Amino acid sequence: MTKQLEDKLQQYVSHLHHHPEISWEEHETTNYLVKVLEEEGLSPKTFDEMTGLYVDIGAGEPKVGFRVDIDALWQEVDGEYQANHSCGHDGHMTVGLGVAISLKEIENDLPYGVRIIFQPAEETGEGAKAILATGIIEPLQYLFGMHVRPLVELELGTYAATIEHGAGRMVTGEIIGTDAHGARPEQGTNAIEVASAIVEGMKRIWISPMDSASIKMTNIQAGGMSTNIIPGTATFSIDIRAQKNEVMKQLLKQFEKVIDSVRTLYDVDISYQFDTEIVAAQVDKEAKACLEAAIKEVVGEDKLVASLVTPGGEDFHYYTYENPTLKATMLGLGCGVVPGLHHPDMTFDRSYLAPGVQITLAAIKHALNSIESSDQ
Repeated sequence: MTKQLEDKLQQYVSHLHHHPEISWEEHETTNYLVKVLEEEGLSPKTFDEMTGLYVDIGAGEPKVGFRVDIDALWQEVDGEYQANHSCGHDGHMTVGLGVAISLKEIENDLPYGVRIIFQPAEETGEGAKAILATGIIEPLQYLFGMHVRPLVELELGTYAATIEHGAGRMVTGEIIGTDAHGARPEQGTNAIEVASAIVEGMKRIWISPMDSASIKMTNIQAGGMSTNIIPGTATFSIDIRAQKNEVMKQLLKQFEKVIDSVRTLYDVDISYQFDTEIVAAQVDKEAKACLEAAIKEVVGEDKLVASLVTPGGEDFHYYTYENPTLKATMLGLGCGVVPGLHHPDMTFDRSYLAPGVQITLAAIKHALNSIESSDQ
């Protein structure tokens, strides 16, 4: 990689970091990415109904893709709520730009086209679904992703050939009953007791100890300022996690049984909905092999971590969930993320974005060569 491109990467990440935008509102971010790509002689395409973009490099229909996310989080920073790049998407976009620019330089040598996708709204779990609906994933045989990793997961300067995220469901619900006087509890239904029964029921959901999973209530709102009124209504939130999609299905089935039993026991209406749905990683062996080879070539075998298992979620895995024949994996970038992902003061070593570009570029080349070999 040239010193000129390394300098550009630092300019890109600095600009993007200081101009964060939350999910579905990444308008200026999209404009900036388009501007950079056009300045490099590329022809990015935006979407009519949403933010984000994609750019094709090379002749013919694209067969290998690289997806990066572009949204920021909304959180309290120094006492003020604001958009904040505390999940590393500013770094991901920078790597995406670096890969696109590098591919442009060797465009005439590419046997097939490559598609770089800048996806909106990863943090809501809806961005990948929206990209799938556009159809731009359909021609791809391989798809790579990436994510910066916390120091507690990957040592500085090490790289994982897979990130095996878990599945997640975020539930919001409502208990609808009747208020009662504090002295006459028999005349109403105590929504707090109903919520407690849901919590106790979830504690009795058993999953094999060989599998990683959890289900817990994370929010409840009931009652007002008067302490002598028994609240009949309440709203609640539940967070469900599982490392495998099959285990998630077991949890959901048991959760429904808990709700049904509590509903019957208290003779009260309990409604709920799934606001966010994240599926667990489904890693392809061939895509992983391409990324492993790339890591060995660029930084050496001693820097390779074959697989990284993490309880966090990523909507990247919807691409393979909906397209089982798509060969996909994610690069884990050991760039010293501290104190941790989603922390308002999260930082990482930006010098490791350059090898992230080189590794991704090498993985794309391996995938293209694999397709070319199979076509002959």
